[in-house]
Amino acid sequence: MVHELEVKNLHVNVEGKPILKGLNLTVDRGEVHAIMGPNGSGKSTLSYTIMGHPKYEVTEGEILLRGENVLEMAVDERAKKGLFLGFQYPMSVPGVTMQSFLHTAYNAVKGKDLTSMEFNLRLLDVMKKFDVQPAFAKRFVNEGFSGGEKKRAEILQMAILEPTLAILDEPDSGLDVDALRIVADGINKLRGADRGILVITHYQRILNHAPADRVTVMMDGRVVKSGGPELALKVEKEGYDWLKPSSTA
Repeated sequence: MVHELEVKNLHVNVEGKPILKGLNLTVDRGEVHAIMGPNGSGKSTLSYTIMGHPKYEVTEGEILLRGENVLEMAVDERAKKGLFLGFQYPMSVPGVTMQSFLHTAYNAVKGKDLTSMEFNLRLLDVMKKFDVQPAFAKRFVNEGFSGGEKKRAEILQMAILEPTLAILDEPDSGLDVDALRIVADGINKLRGADRGILVITHYQRILNHAPADRVTVMMDGRVVKSGGPELALKVEKEGYDWLKPSSTA
């Protein structure tokens, strides 16, 4: 079976320090796969490495997207192949409207040449589906956005680009209950047979609203436990200590 994403024996250094230490992971289309783990376990390192951030040095292993090794691809090529990363702390881009940003990203990733009118019709249709007001498109990218609005902008970008594998790095970080539900609703609308979604999180709470099909727990750069949704509930209740190698639980 060819997985949408397969990470095999991945070792990654940051500034000479080993962070990922032989990590193995698969994500298939049609599933929401949650990665949990304490601070420093390597969750965000994994997401940035998959997308090709130059700070993260792969010393061993493979990252396969539908059987192709993405480590041989430039960042923009990975995006064109269907990879998407939603950042924990999205950057502001003063002077650039959401509409313009999304139009440029869409044409670049999809290899299209849609006119402004053609793209705007598409954008309005997607915004309606995701309950985003048209005025949102006229705002500068993340400029003055609340935490929830920044996450909504990422969900909107993902909906426009239609990746086959979307990685969301702590999409629940710093959100209140209402904003959390908005993000979870976006995930639920985007899940489907043509897409795999990898949700990186510390907590179970977002999974209450956007349930995961599979859950993987990372500690110290390795996978220590995999299972179904019940694993996230146990982590929420008992923490991570019982998963440490020295634990006899």
